[in-house]
Amino acid sequence: MNTETTELQILKAAREVFISKGLEGARMQEIADQAGINKALLHYYFRSKDKLFEAVFSEVAGNLFPAMRQVLVAELGIREKINFVVKIYLKGIGENPFIPAFVINTLNTNPERFLKYIKEAGINPGVLQKQIDDEAAHGLIRHIKAEHLMVNIIAMCIFPFFARPIIQNVFAMNDQEYGAYLESRESEIIDFVLKSIAV
Repeated sequence: MNTETTELQILKAAREVFISKGLEGARMQEIADQAGINKALLHYYFRSKDKLFEAVFSEVAGNLFPAMRQVLVAELGIREKINFVVKIYLKGIGENPFIPAFVINTLNTNPERFLKYIKEAGINPGVLQKQIDDEAAHGLIRHIKAEHLMVNIIAMCIFPFFARPIIQNVFAMNDQEYGAYLESRESEIIDFVLKSIAV
């Protein structure tokens, strides 16, 4: 087994364990077992669970953030951009449900790490704000600060994943019902946000 294959095998195994157990519940031994290697070899490639998690998240961020940037700079109206951003965000989190816990943990312990991903993706809120200003000046939407619009969207996308145990318990949802609830979130969020900027 060559080095590249071993590293990819570890990352694949880690992603599966992080999805099923989350950051806190995942154990290096379990990741090693899933990858079919011994724990010593796992530590040779990734010295800690935190380093391994960052590598897995970097791969996810490498797909998610550039896609977000492409939407923000595309020649689309604000309504269309909101539609695409919500879809991209929910798809990315749905495929990688460990993201919300990682984001919260990182923002609390090492915000510079998360900012690095955003800067590397070239996401510039100023571009979005200029378009908002232009469309509001033409009476197409209600004026809103880009920071409020983006935080509203991100918060509504992330919270159902982060608060899954609470939501399922309070609303008496089994796993299947919760899955259906998540599928319905896309249209609910888009409709809510669009109504919030309507003139």
